[in-house]
Amino acid sequence: MIGKGQSISRTQASIAYGWNQEKEAEVVLKEHLAGDTPKQIAEEFQIIQSQNERCIKNTLSFVVSPTIKDGKELSHKDLEKIAQRFINEMKLQNHQAIGFVHKDKQHTHIHIYANRISLTGQTYRDNFIGKRSQIAADNVAKQLGLTRVREVQQEKIQELKWQRLVIQKHHQQVMETRPKSLDEYIDKMKACKVKVIPSINKSNQLQGFRFEYKGANLKGSEVHRSMSGSKLIAEISQNNSYTRLREVPQTLKLLNNTVELSTNMAGKIAKDLAKQVIKRGLDTGLGMGY
Repeated sequence: MIGKGQSISRTQASIAYGWNQEKEAEVVLKEHLAGDTPKQIAEEFQIIQSQNERCIKNTLSFVVSPTIKDGKELSHKDLEKIAQRFINEMKLQNHQAIGFVHKDKQHTHIHIYANRISLTGQTYRDNFIGKRSQIAADNVAKQLGLTRVREVQQEKIQELKWQRLVIQKHHQQVMETRPKSLDEYIDKMKACKVKVIPSINKSNQLQGFRFEYKGANLKGSEVHRSMSGSKLIAEISQNNSYTRLREVPQTLKLLNNTVELSTNMAGKIAKDLAKQVIKRGLDTGLGMGY
């Protein structure tokens, strides 16, 4: 089961989408609300939201999606239970919320809209709301015995086993040539029929790489843990220096542009560098002891 979440400002329009009868919408969650139309629900949200007019994105929008197989077997009561437990996992019990299940497509999914302002006027913190939604959905799946994201990912990785092995082999061959830039690495992988796709967010920060080969599209860490973005950058940066890499690069040249590292990736590189320093210290200490 997958969970997605974000803060939004268009409350009534979003609830109207959730309540769209053309999508065979059914209400599976209704917390601290009395209205029976999107307009009435939005007005009830707004009464509470008036306690904090500085908060512009004052509604939380979530999508909770069981796997296609699980979705076909879930009853209305099961879907109600999923929605309620998701709200509990997100610690939104003291907030107005409404949820709808959509069955217009093969993939059954639940839209949940919660007031970001609690009944007591407190603003719900939405930092890392996407990641927290994923964790909440995974916890609900675990509680109810439904298929979890990591199980789906493992199945996918096993199905693409031979592509992973080929990508890893070409990666090792290219790294043996000691490429001195990411562009050089990408070009050499392309010559091996492997497309390397940088993942760059809206802030022009590099988050990692995906590898495409013969119908497979995988994150570097899904191919092999040694191919994560942080490890790849650290190794290529090292190739470009006569001394050991001591600091995390601030920016990188990539496809004729200058990009920054995401906070997450920079943190991972820093952690790896710290481990290398500790290991070298231990090795030196052991050597001196003999």
